[in-house]
Amino acid sequence: MSFVIEDYLKEAACEVEQAMDKLLPSGKERMFSRHAGLESTGLLIESMRYSLFAGGKRIRPILALATVETLGGNRQAALPVACSLELIHTYSLIHDDLPAMDDDDFRRGKPTNHKVYGEAVAVLAGDALLTLAFQVLSQVEMPQREKELLQLIRILSDASGYAGMIGGQMADIQAEGKQPDPQTLEFIHRHKTGDLLRAAVQMGAVFAGANEQEILHLTLYAMNLGLAFQIQDDLLDVEGNADQLGKSTGADEAHGKLTYPSLFGLEESHKKLNETTQQALSALNHLPHDTTVLREIANYLLTRVN
Repeated sequence: MSFVIEDYLKEAACEVEQAMDKLLPSGKERMFSRHAGLESTGLLIESMRYSLFAGGKRIRPILALATVETLGGNRQAALPVACSLELIHTYSLIHDDLPAMDDDDFRRGKPTNHKVYGEAVAVLAGDALLTLAFQVLSQVEMPQREKELLQLIRILSDASGYAGMIGGQMADIQAEGKQPDPQTLEFIHRHKTGDLLRAAVQMGAVFAGANEQEILHLTLYAMNLGLAFQIQDDLLDVEGNADQLGKSTGADEAHGKLTYPSLFGLEESHKKLNETTQQALSALNHLPHDTTVLREIANYLLTRVN
């Protein structure tokens, strides 16, 4: 039977969502909280779940699981690691949509969190998801592998902190309306988007017990994949369909964002997208494993429409 990437992504996303559903109280438990006089806690959890289960490709957790699987590790056991990545990603989206940031009204075809629950609740929901990510990761069962567990926590914190995703977001804000600069553009893309994708692959590799050389090649794959992913996002904001994207197009230009199309034009951006994807795929040639899934994920992201 031939491998179908869409089927793989759907199955893996379902596993991740089922695992995440267990991390937050169910509807009945939220009702109990209200009866116990903790309405505020119930509302906060409702807001967290609203964004966490608003859809999405689940690419970051799937990349972690695919890496574990590629290296012969236990995919089911790695689900908490995968979930921690999606919790971080979701928190970042909630905050990124706020009026003080990108001021977006829709995300994945639904009103953004602050449009439904208000800005204060949205901020706290993001904060709570961020905190929950590290709680979940700290509880991953890795007997006699405490050093590797600490490494997982360090990778995620580095990738999502001031020197990673948040640093990229800061640079993105400061670059708005300023003279285009290729170095700044690559810094923003590699950190704001790329670092969490890189972390997903690295965390999967560490969980599966990869050696240093395997981690090196997988890191090169992930770094190029992360850059390609954001270039495609830039292109979709110009060329994409708003209904397929689940949000308005043209937002980057409206906010004066520094993007590949704004700096290099559409033709050069497509060329860079293809080159970067090929560099990601080439890095996998050095691995003594079947890398079909990781390759198919890269090719899928190259041609995605949302």
